[in-house]
Amino acid sequence: MSVLTSEYGSAPGHEDPSDPPDRDPGERHRLTTVTGLAALSLDAMASVAYGPEAIVLVLAAAGGYGLGFTLPVTLAIAGLLAVLVASYRQVIAAFPDGGGSYAVARTYLGRRAGLAAAGSLVLDYVLNVAVAVTAGVAALTSAFPALYPDRLWLCLAVLALLTAVNLRGIVDSARAFIVPTAVFVLSILALIVVGLFRSVPVSTEAAAGHAPVLADNATGVGALLLLKAFASGCSALTGVEAIANAVPSFRVPRARRAQRAEVALGAILGAMLIGLGVLISRFGLQPVEGVTVLAQLADAALGHNWAFYLVQFATTMLLALSANTSFGGLPVLLKLLARDNYVPHVFALKADRQVHRHGVLALAGISAALLVFSGGNTNALVPLFAIGVFIGFTLAQTGMVRHWRQVRGPKWRAKAVLNCSGAVLTGSSAVVVTATKFADGAWLVVIALPLLVAAFETVHRAYAAIGERLGLGRVPECPHRDRSLVIVPVSGLSKLTSEALTAAVSLGDEVRAVTVCHPDAEDRARTDALERDWALWQPGVPLVRLRYERRALGRPVAAYVRETAAAEPGTRITVLIPEVEPARLWQRLLQNQRGAIVAHAVRRDTDAVICRLRFRLS
Repeated sequence: MSVLTSEYGSAPGHEDPSDPPDRDPGERHRLTTVTGLAALSLDAMASVAYGPEAIVLVLAAAGGYGLGFTLPVTLAIAGLLAVLVASYRQVIAAFPDGGGSYAVARTYLGRRAGLAAAGSLVLDYVLNVAVAVTAGVAALTSAFPALYPDRLWLCLAVLALLTAVNLRGIVDSARAFIVPTAVFVLSILALIVVGLFRSVPVSTEAAAGHAPVLADNATGVGALLLLKAFASGCSALTGVEAIANAVPSFRVPRARRAQRAEVALGAILGAMLIGLGVLISRFGLQPVEGVTVLAQLADAALGHNWAFYLVQFATTMLLALSANTSFGGLPVLLKLLARDNYVPHVFALKADRQVHRHGVLALAGISAALLVFSGGNTNALVPLFAIGVFIGFTLAQTGMVRHWRQVRGPKWRAKAVLNCSGAVLTGSSAVVVTATKFADGAWLVVIALPLLVAAFETVHRAYAAIGERLGLGRVPECPHRDRSLVIVPVSGLSKLTSEALTAAVSLGDEVRAVTVCHPDAEDRARTDALERDWALWQPGVPLVRLRYERRALGRPVAAYVRETAAAEPGTRITVLIPEVEPARLWQRLLQNQRGAIVAHAVRRDTDAVICRLRFRLS
């Protein structure tokens, strides 16, 4: 079914990737390859702060011997990264309208699989914001313990800053984050290069006095432990799909720029992961309580000096700002879901500067609720962080296998084998992470994902019912003229009353003014006085007294409309409600809101057309 129109809002159509920039002034508010990296890769870049550490913590269960497998596991993850980058380059070319895993799964695996991919991405984007903001604030409060009691307010302040920047447009957010991203990447690469020239750590001050996390009863390294370490380390791959989800945010040629950004992200992330894995093995680092592996590496390679603190500061900044990946990807995904009638169409509306404002605000609101609920401590959400990504990876890879079987083309078998291998690896990781983290909170995803898919289905059925009622896709009856009656509620004589009746007689064949009269003496006296003044005024419009026993204003008008509609079938009834619009905003507080009360009652209880006449006070 096509996207609904009228009051439900129409989603914009597909954008033509061949449109030249000079024909679309909005192109300057879209991303280049460099700004696309800054806007959409912060999540992936920041993952090097916790990906290698996740590997080390799992292998520490096998003692020092187990830590010797850190580099092989890291190389395996880097290999999977290469597979994913190659796959998402293919996804970008096949689906230039964006959507990533959702678009692939919906096209080649069916509607339910597409919704599962979309739901997993939504969960991942929301969790990414909460985890990224709290991780950055946690790093800040670790350096300045006096700020710890205010961590929730700091989290909300960072979230508000990110929201404000993204409401100005994805290009402005990208420009704002280019410098922090460059500082982080250069500092990590410098750490790796300097560390490669050292045979022993130059400093171990950061880990001094901290207890090691090595297991006392270490056993041999088995396949299950290595698979668990691989799955945990794959948290470093979160964010790889963000560029494929947001292809429409790039300048033309959109697909080509997005593919370049994807390759650049894979190259930089792969170099950092492998380099850090090499240094962990070279220095024989062991995980310790209270100090991150990245901090130990900076200490060992650069020394406990200003360079060490620069790496820590850059990591803190990027962890906090990595939430921006969600602000770049989720609004575009919601736009595609709105186009397919799975979320409200308001998410398809686009403001100036190519901003999907409602998607940005919805993400900020849900993330703020998560932060408040957790008190600024989202450690319980961390186990859930990568599950949604793995589900999306697996569905996208599986869908691309079917894509190549249908489309074929040059070397399609090799490409299908590549995607199939990636699907097996990411699917295995999803199963392992869900099983090992189930008791730590992964059960929430098991519950939340089906509920989210059910919500998508509910919205889709509602739009289908609305479309059927509106007759979308069918030729409607030709318009014809009915007798029209305009009903104008009044409470006294004024220029507002005169303007309302003038508008009414211009709209309808017949006009009736109505006034509500309650049984108390004061109200009867007011109505009597109005009827006397009306007779003297002689506007040419009859005044109807609506007697109502209870103190209500909207209900008697709605009841009169219903009675009139029943007595005069075939008559189009319009209720014209005159209202004053004050010259100043604060003066609206002085209004009695009678118009809103009448409009609500008539809309709720009748099928009459409501027209609210605004009389502006200059």
